[in-house]
Amino acid sequence: MKILFRILALIFFIIFFGFALKNTDEVTLRFFLGYVIQGPLVLLLLGFFVAGAVLGVLAMLPMVFRSRREVAKNKKALVAIQDEAQAQLQAKSQPPQPDAVTPL
Repeated sequence: MKILFRILALIFFIIFFGFALKNTDEVTLRFFLGYVIQGPLVLLLLGFFVAGAVLGVLAMLPMVFRSRREVAKNKKALVAIQDEAQAQLQAKSQPPQPDAVTPL
């Protein structure tokens, strides 16, 4: 399976590398307010892909932190339940204590 993924990754790398070599033409990207970026098409595409990936990761961060907090809370609750079960098991394994005898 590992070899299959490496072969697939190599094929994708060769395809994208060939795409990069074929698209080295200069392009002009015009933004609002007169901002202009000029550069090779493949570099601009790579830049916007990376920016999109970074924005996607930033959008996921609140959910990741929330789930981490929940996992930590659940681990603490599980430890408390296990400690309680251990204490109950230990209490069951001890012989019963005799009642206190009071002299008459």
